[in-house]
Amino acid sequence: MSQVGSRTGRLIIGIGNPSRGDDALGPLAIERLEALNLPDMELLTDFQLQVEFLLDMEGREEIIFIDASVTGDEPFAFIPVAARCDRSHTSHALAPAAVLAAFESHYRRPPPPAFTLAIRAYAFELGEGLSSMAANNLDAATAFLAAHLAGARRPQP
Repeated sequence: MSQVGSRTGRLIIGIGNPSRGDDALGPLAIERLEALNLPDMELLTDFQLQVEFLLDMEGREEIIFIDASVTGDEPFAFIPVAARCDRSHTSHALAPAAVLAAFESHYRRPPPPAFTLAIRAYAFELGEGLSSMAANNLDAATAFLAAHLAGARRPQP
């Protein structure tokens, strides 16, 4: 898990494995956000979500999970996430809704508002680079997210 900055209003977590083609979309989006130097946010990356992330969520005004998606809208979808228990707590990786449910259970209050930025992906071969279609989707998703973080009205994907 890498960390940039200090605890602030927004937490953005890029999920994915940079060695598996389009699975790198989450970490690549975080790299682009780092370059923008937008205020009032903390950026994290990891291969997968784990229960420990609930500690990073404390005191946030908003949480955004960024991940590659093999299904769904192109170029991306920006979807609200609600706390929901599921069976992912029995594995080594959690879904965003499960991490929010763990937050709710641990702190005994609702988690901050949360969203998933699901960027459409196509190829996940080990050792491969980002596909050209996923690169185009990453461009659109990061432009949308930069506008959202800057407080602009949310454009439609």
